Amino acid sequence: MAEVKLFGAWGSPFTHRVEMALKLKGVEYEFIEEDVRNKSPQLLQYNPVHKKIPVLLHDGKPIAESLLILEYIDETWEDGPSILPKHPYDRAMARFWAKFLDDKCVTTLWKACWIPGEEHVKDKEEAEDCLKLIDNELKGKKFFGGDNIGLADIAANFIAFWFVIIGEVVGIELMTKDKFPNLCAWIDEFVSSYKEYLPDRDKLTEVIRARYLEASAAK
Repeated sequence: MAEVKLFGAWGSPFTHRVEMALKLKGVEYEFIEEDVRNKSPQLLQYNPVHKKIPVLLHDGKPIAESLLILEYIDETWEDGPSILPKHPYDRAMARFWAKFLDDKCVTTLWKACWIPGEEHVKDKEEAEDCLKLIDNELKGKKFFGGDNIGLADIAANFIAFWFVIIGEVVGIELMTKDKFPNLCAWIDEFVSSYKEYLPDRDKLTEVIRARYLEASAAK
């Protein structure tokens, strides 16, 4: 049996993307917890360019960057549901939205909740613009690609789970059913259908609260 190891952090949505894909495919793996503030020599060896989690080690060969790892998992293990659709156009659209979520939405939403000050109003407006685009894309759909979960849905786990909890911790609610009905319906479907692949909510809430208090104290 091929040796599969995942270097990651329990509270990281990027790590959980990879874990979700491995579990959907039924792949057995060893999880190696990393301290992102004190990175191990192994992590630095396997990801010398970005020096960050997650890193998938398959038969001694490292693959970095969560979206690339998701595609690698899909192409390497045929069992379980396909993460990427078969048609080239649909695959391109899945990659487009996954990249949009990573390049634009994650940072924008994080700043809107986490960083107060004069820029907060601007950050909130930019975050709502991102959410509007996603809400429009999900109109009439169960998941980003239609009826089945795929690359963009797994990439959007931050919005479905982490972002909701962050909002509760800091007291900010950006996603409401009135403003974003399609997105909220997708969140309900994603969380209810794949709850077993998500981290414990109470534990994650405590982790996020501790980090927020630490960040607030440091200002």
